[in-house]
Amino acid sequence: MTQLEAAKQGRITPEMETAAKHEGLAAGEVRKKIAEGVAVIPKNINHNFENVMAIGQGLKTKINANIGTSGDCPSIEREVRKLEVALKYGTDSVMDLSTGDDLNEARMSILDKSTVMVGAVPLYAVAAGMADKDIPTHRMDGEKLLKSIEEQCRQGIDYITVHCGVTKESVKRMDASDRVCGIVSRGGSILADWIRKNDRENPLYEYYDELLEIAYRYDVTLSLGDGFRPGSIADATDRPQIDELIILGELSKRAYEKNVQVIIEGPGHVPLDQIETNMKLQKSLCNNAPFYILGPLPTDIAPGYDHITSAIGGAIAASAGADFLCYVTPAEHLCLPDEDDVREGVIASKIAAHIADISKGVKGALQRDIKMSEYRKNLDWEGMFEISVDPEKARSRFRQNMDINSCTMCGKLCAVKIDQK
Repeated sequence: MTQLEAAKQGRITPEMETAAKHEGLAAGEVRKKIAEGVAVIPKNINHNFENVMAIGQGLKTKINANIGTSGDCPSIEREVRKLEVALKYGTDSVMDLSTGDDLNEARMSILDKSTVMVGAVPLYAVAAGMADKDIPTHRMDGEKLLKSIEEQCRQGIDYITVHCGVTKESVKRMDASDRVCGIVSRGGSILADWIRKNDRENPLYEYYDELLEIAYRYDVTLSLGDGFRPGSIADATDRPQIDELIILGELSKRAYEKNVQVIIEGPGHVPLDQIETNMKLQKSLCNNAPFYILGPLPTDIAPGYDHITSAIGGAIAASAGADFLCYVTPAEHLCLPDEDDVREGVIASKIAAHIADISKGVKGALQRDIKMSEYRKNLDWEGMFEISVDPEKARSRFRQNMDINSCTMCGKLCAVKIDQK
């Protein structure tokens, strides 16, 4: 029985109770959200981990950190270190996007060591295996793809990105569009190429019922991927993107009817004035299912600083309804992230999520800021450090001060000290 099925029947599961404690809510409130399909608890029946959380409407905005090997940087040990960094700085989820070295070993290492939910894109494993043998991905077998999905679900992956909205018709519309940047989703590009070369329907769309059966069996949450997400702000909110979103809305309804939990993935590059509109469109077209977004990035000109760009877009998007932020690191568009990139990405995303939670009135969000202000008024430095988003960095910068009771910005002209007198 899935979390959704239990919720519809009025049952409160242990996972709902754990998630509710994290939110500071009654378990019955979380159950109701799950039953309505406006929240999910990604938790594979074969994966036991400590920090079980819910994602969705009226809950704290969650963040995800992408890790994983590549063909050029295949070190599994390095990815495990990045996992440890992501967990240390407070990520709510990790996704294994490995495409290099032993993918099975990488996946199992991350599943074994993660204390939070773990996601994956099963298509990557199939495509990477073919690339290793110099076999073009358009020769991929649909049945083998489904078998790989089932194997990864059996191993314990809690949620999977599946690009089911890339169809024969939507690819035609994409090809007829005047996009600046084309298809920037790796999964979307692989499946669009497969459709063009084989003149057949996307197997993830054609065999969607079989995919739902697999997800139901292991209670894996489907993250319906945005294969046509805009990779340039000039391409945002265009026909291919919205056409796919309409398809995902239809598929999310079918998943709900089969008691399979579902979230919707959203746009990447969106100008500031279109972000709120995109959030409202998703909620309207996709039955208010939880929205998982990459960024969004409201400008394209900041390589090396895209964690900042993403945090700006993410704060606005989450305040307008997005529920789950996928971090963007300083390495975005440039290279595979290292441990420092992971730390910067997680912190930036956490800041964006917290800003949004204040705006949404999420329980406890504003109170944390009020507590920080009280500590500042009392010059309680240890209190400030403990409640900050990155206590380690705050302490290290403060140690540069000559006077432990003030920062070097003001010195003897400290406004707080003057006001206290």
